[in-house]
Amino acid sequence: MPVSRRGLLAGTAVAGVALAVPGTASAAPADASTGSRIGPDDARYQDLVTRGQNRRFVGKPDYIRVIRSPQDAVAAVQDAVRNGKRIAVRGGGHCFEDFVDSTDIEVVLDMSANTKISWDPQYRAFSIGSGAILENVYKELFFGWGVTVPGGGCLGVGVGGHFAGGGYGPLSRKYGSVVDHLYGVEIVVVDARGRARAVVATRDNAYRDLWWAHTGGGGGNFGVVLRYLMRTDGATGRTPEESLPKAPAALLSSVLFYDWSKVTQADFHRTVRNWFDFFEQHNTPDSPYATLYAPFILTHQKAGQSLLSTQIDAAAPNAQQLMDDFNAAITAGVKVKPQLLPVPAGPFLHLTMARSIGETASPSRAKYKAGYLKKGYTDAQIDAMYRGLTDASYNGSESSILLVPYGGKVNTVPSNATAAAQRDVVAKMVLAASWESATDDATHLAWARKVYADIYRDTGGAPVPNAVSAGSYINYPDTDLADPAYNKSGVPWHDLYYLGNYPRLQQIKAKWDPRNVFHHKLSIEPA
Repeated sequence: MPVSRRGLLAGTAVAGVALAVPGTASAAPADASTGSRIGPDDARYQDLVTRGQNRRFVGKPDYIRVIRSPQDAVAAVQDAVRNGKRIAVRGGGHCFEDFVDSTDIEVVLDMSANTKISWDPQYRAFSIGSGAILENVYKELFFGWGVTVPGGGCLGVGVGGHFAGGGYGPLSRKYGSVVDHLYGVEIVVVDARGRARAVVATRDNAYRDLWWAHTGGGGGNFGVVLRYLMRTDGATGRTPEESLPKAPAALLSSVLFYDWSKVTQADFHRTVRNWFDFFEQHNTPDSPYATLYAPFILTHQKAGQSLLSTQIDAAAPNAQQLMDDFNAAITAGVKVKPQLLPVPAGPFLHLTMARSIGETASPSRAKYKAGYLKKGYTDAQIDAMYRGLTDASYNGSESSILLVPYGGKVNTVPSNATAAAQRDVVAKMVLAASWESATDDATHLAWARKVYADIYRDTGGAPVPNAVSAGSYINYPDTDLADPAYNKSGVPWHDLYYLGNYPRLQQIKAKWDPRNVFHHKLSIEPA
């Protein structure tokens, strides 16, 4: 049953247990040169402009430049600023909105050739080029030093935006967000006189404010990130092997398959409530379940099946018993039990690859909406999920609602210690509508907006911070939250994404990007 960006769940066969193994994300041709502007008449142009993974948006920039070095980036930014060109930066191409592929973008700086991963002895940290994708990051760190970062499960995602927005994944309940391991960032910025330059900002140098802005402030706000310097907060950097978390040696896994033809509303409600209850009860970093990760992919009924895919560190004490107890907790009180498919324990990296969200060579059109949860949804909200997923008038076999465990170690960091403010949560929700044809845009957008509005009916159609919700995740941007036609809560979009950290981000924006060179539909406004 391959899991992909196309609706997160594609296909309904139960026979195979292996989830899709992604290929390497598209990259610029090896001979691409930043010395020339790659315009529409260049053979490389079309491949570069279609690297984005959401086909709702395909830009038509005047030209593209492929960035390989700090010198390339400074020259490219300076040239664009001098000529008054609107700039955007593409890393992995997975932005949910048109922040790169907007019709008003004139210059795209493509980072896909900027992929070097190494140990930097000067900063005593791992240096990761902003064009690297997670698959290569995991391989280099693990094979080279036996370490890892708690990043995402979609291995084609580029680190450029993933890290800057906070970053999380299967190991975050044990090791925190990615930005809890961010020591520094090298970035090209533009001053008030329009002069471009590269600076290195770390958590302990004079540019600490710029470092802080990249611990959850999101991509495309302050400049062109060239590389990230990774060293866990509190680590000395004395040796590479002790500077980032140790990766598990092996993972134990299981999959629960839910046949929609047998799922009643009562069973759906009980199953989702069980999932929420479990992670509320096991949400401390010292929990024996800290390494357990169980994303619940709830597809639309017309997909035929949903699945709950679980993994845990095989070296955890009584790992098999913990897994069995978790599956028992999820199915407790459910009349029609799902099919349980145990997966033998296997090597960490191998299973991480096999269980990842796969890349696709032919991306679809999509709309994503999301929210943080401090605790499980109310009964009314779970019922709203069920209504949306069983809407017989909607032909959305590739659409879904994803529930993702979070919290644990993440919640031990103060809200203002990083720009990623949500530090009292247990889960994230991602609603994804996915389809093929532009002629169907209105239908699928309407479904996504209707279901989301129904889930957040009591708070004006938005995840307003309260006892249940904690806003949303900037790496899952949704421009609807800035539109009063959809966000009727009266709470501005930036408070939903940044909570109380937004004023500080505005001040840093005014200092480091005073001309507002880097902006998009949900960018930080200068103070």
